[in-house]
Amino acid sequence: MPDWLDIAVRVILFIIILFLLTKLSGKKQLSELSFFEYVSGITIGSIAAEVIINTDNRVWHGIIGICVFALFIYLVEIASLHSKKFRDYVEGSGTVIIKDGKVLEDNMKKEKYTTDELLQLLRGKDIFDLSEVEYAVLEAKGSLSVLPKKDFRPITRKDLGLPSVNEKEPYTVIMDGEILDEALTTTGKNRAWLQAELDTQNITIENVFLGQIDTYGTLSIDLFDDKIQVPTPQERPPLMLAHLKKCQADLELFALATKSESAKNMYAKNAKKLDESMQKLLPFLKD
Repeated sequence: MPDWLDIAVRVILFIIILFLLTKLSGKKQLSELSFFEYVSGITIGSIAAEVIINTDNRVWHGIIGICVFALFIYLVEIASLHSKKFRDYVEGSGTVIIKDGKVLEDNMKKEKYTTDELLQLLRGKDIFDLSEVEYAVLEAKGSLSVLPKKDFRPITRKDLGLPSVNEKEPYTVIMDGEILDEALTTTGKNRAWLQAELDTQNITIENVFLGQIDTYGTLSIDLFDDKIQVPTPQERPPLMLAHLKKCQADLELFALATKSESAKNMYAKNAKKLDESMQKLLPFLKD
């Protein structure tokens, strides 16, 4: 067999083997790698590359080496599932970097992280002011988990005193101009309802690139022709009320945060006006 054909056969063979081994190892190998997984991946890749390029090596020797190494990794993962101490030793554990709003310099030195790197990780979490952080942990895989201080956390429906809404993932009912009946049935709708919704917008199913139904039963569509304007689904009253209350809460927070008396009065005045408007609209904005 010519060398070029031998190498081509080896490449195809090892691609199949590596694919199968990766599938057997689970989706964890496709996420962020731990130190052990990173080293293991490099080693397996090196074994495969050596056998592929060096035609003097026997293919079966490389296959046996990769399979034995993959088996060892599998056994390590099984042991990690049953022993936290072993898992912490192999995969590492999280290190507290910020606690009670204070940076723990000793822990940063232990992980060999500089202040610039810490600030960079915080910016990745949309935090540009260190004083906004209550607690931060540097995870074993290198990511930073951050708990902002209470005053800097997003406002929730619970904070506004609104009932919780269990939203579900939107269902795709039209794709590439074809109706997906199974997804449509799951939403409790039928083809007649879907056709009626499209008729109100003078749109044919063949022109729809993607159509989805959300938790509230609203149909949103995207057309093949981007020049055609599709009406935006109207916002439901409960969501409108939530947004208004959030605006009022933001104005009150601004009034408390600012040191300018004129700005404080302006924010407080507008928050009061918004509250009065909501009281008038409340009967129309409730569920």
